[in-house]
Amino acid sequence: MLLDTPICDFGWQAPDFTLKDPDGQAYSLADALGGKGLLIAFICNHCPYVVAVAERLAQDTALLMDEGVTVLAIMSNDYRAVPTDSPANMKKFAAKFGFTFPYLVDEDQSVGRAYGAVCTPDFFGFDGQGGLQYRGRLDDARMGDASHRTPELLNAMRAVAETGHGPKEQHPSMGCSIKWR
Repeated sequence: MLLDTPICDFGWQAPDFTLKDPDGQAYSLADALGGKGLLIAFICNHCPYVVAVAERLAQDTALLMDEGVTVLAIMSNDYRAVPTDSPANMKKFAAKFGFTFPYLVDEDQSVGRAYGAVCTPDFFGFDGQGGLQYRGRLDDARMGDASHRTPELLNAMRAVAETGHGPKEQHPSMGCSIKWR
């Protein structure tokens, strides 16, 4: 089912969490906050919308991380119902697309629910204190044609890193629904 994300609720505070990657390494919101901002991307392995943007996501986030923005990806789907999204497959997916950010398993789906994630991909851009400044799409490219694009997420997170504020105009991300238990 195709869904759009809600509009940005500027200043909404990121709920705390601690999640592990497929290898068991733990990451927390408290450790990720600070500096020039935090991007949290709710993604999965099987969604055609995520697959379509995965390479660009890897490139844009590598730039952001080089500029001091922390990036975490979270997989909240019920991978027992969708085995393609299993932790073992998350590792393969991350390697295939060259993700350099932690890709975390939301085993009990509590983080996805706390954030109000609705689809994959669903991007949350926070300032250094955990206030929401961006909830939009990766870019304006059409499915299958990224030859001309405006990197909206990259530009927004650069603005957050510089000024602490995201752009007033934001376009919702769209994708596949989170597969809840």
